[in-house]
Amino acid sequence: MTENLLAAPGVPNLPEFSVSELSGLLKRTLEERFDHVRVRGEISGFKRHSSGHLYLSLKDADAVLDAVVWRGTAGRLGLKCEDGMEVIATGRITTYPGRSKYQLVIEAMELAGEGALLKLLEERRKKLAAEGLFDAARKRPLPYLPEVIGVITSPTGAVIRDILHRLADRFPRRVILWPVAVQGTGAAEQIAAAIAGFNRLAAGGPIPRPDLLIVARGGGSLEDLWAFNEEIVVRAAAASEIPLISAVGHETDTTLIDFASDKRAPTPSAAAEMAVPVRAELLGQVMEHGQRLFRGLERMMAEARTRLEGLARGLPDPLHLLEQATQRLDDWSERLANAVLNFVTRCEERLGRVPAPQKALAHLLRTREHELVATAARLRKEPFLVALERDALEVRRLGERLRPAALRLAERLEERALGLGQRLENLSYRRVLARGYALVRDAKGEAVTRAAATTPGMAIGIEFQDGAVGATIAQGAAAPTTAAASGGKPALPRARRAKRKDDQGTLL
Repeated sequence: MTENLLAAPGVPNLPEFSVSELSGLLKRTLEERFDHVRVRGEISGFKRHSSGHLYLSLKDADAVLDAVVWRGTAGRLGLKCEDGMEVIATGRITTYPGRSKYQLVIEAMELAGEGALLKLLEERRKKLAAEGLFDAARKRPLPYLPEVIGVITSPTGAVIRDILHRLADRFPRRVILWPVAVQGTGAAEQIAAAIAGFNRLAAGGPIPRPDLLIVARGGGSLEDLWAFNEEIVVRAAAASEIPLISAVGHETDTTLIDFASDKRAPTPSAAAEMAVPVRAELLGQVMEHGQRLFRGLERMMAEARTRLEGLARGLPDPLHLLEQATQRLDDWSERLANAVLNFVTRCEERLGRVPAPQKALAHLLRTREHELVATAARLRKEPFLVALERDALEVRRLGERLRPAALRLAERLEERALGLGQRLENLSYRRVLARGYALVRDAKGEAVTRAAATTPGMAIGIEFQDGAVGATIAQGAAAPTTAAASGGKPALPRARRAKRKDDQGTLL
């Protein structure tokens, strides 16, 4: 192949390699030159594959080195890898021809100290906390049911779809999306500008001002989420006049914006759940409150009706009052008309004795007389009389309604009295007498319940169902113990009846 290259005019004297040959040569060169190296760096982008291999990157301020830990070595590391840890890895450099890249195959790893990013993050957290940006007193309560929700996230990711889907399930609200980059160069500036932009919107403008803000992003490594740890983003969240929910990463991810926000959600879907209540639950509560209100009104009306009926029973009959008032009005009207006529007559008599020039005064008095008579007639048609008649009709109507109610109440009381009488009759001792028993009383009328309480010659009264008779005790009581004592017949043992718990017992 070399001779052919030399023979061809204008072709340089260089060997020709295939891609595979060149990749293999580079692989052998790197593995021979860097077959055992120790590298110090910060872990970034750590991922555990389902095959058991570990993939990560070692980085410092100026460079990044991809690394891999094979499954057999991962169990012997003795170290749990996490993003941000600064470690010293021992291994060999090799290449991956399929992607034209080199990587470090780690065979051992040890902890070198706190990672640079974590150290910077902790220092920044302490600085902002000292300024009071994370104080609980600065945090505002979230609105119970916001009309407009502003979302700051990437327009192409799954986060916005999760938020919209969760809001639609719980309580649909109007959502305004402010698209931003959530990773990489310029992401922090865009997020801070979006928070400030929403706060600058005027109420009632062409773009409605949100009642609540949600800053959201999916999970990722510490470097992927670093934009939300930038000081400009944290200060913008703390300065927001609109309540803000931070939903960055997954449950275990924590960024500085979480401390400055009014509420932290573990996931974007959880942020949507915090933002709005469940509409079905609200409808159930409203229906329950409506039913309670209706029942309360019914009770209040029933109590008012009962009170009104009680007060109405204590009032006098309005018809009688109206009749008396009408009679007094008629009496006063007649007396007023007679008094006016008498007054005019007296005035005429007095005017008849005066000279002729004063007769004009008499004419004036007669005119006043007619006016007074007309006024008396109008008094009979005054509105208060009409109102009295209307009230009398209303009282009469209420009285007619009260009579049936009183009759129904009397019937219920009568039925109850009959029922109580029947129960009393059932419990009377006379029911026992009807079954063939008798009640024995002494001379004082006290019941005699034992034979030992009697004496020969003692007067007793025996009460049967249909009456009472008198008797005298012939001899004292003796307990029969043999067949002779019982009239020659052997005493038969009585079958004992098991006493039930619900037996009432005898009245005697």
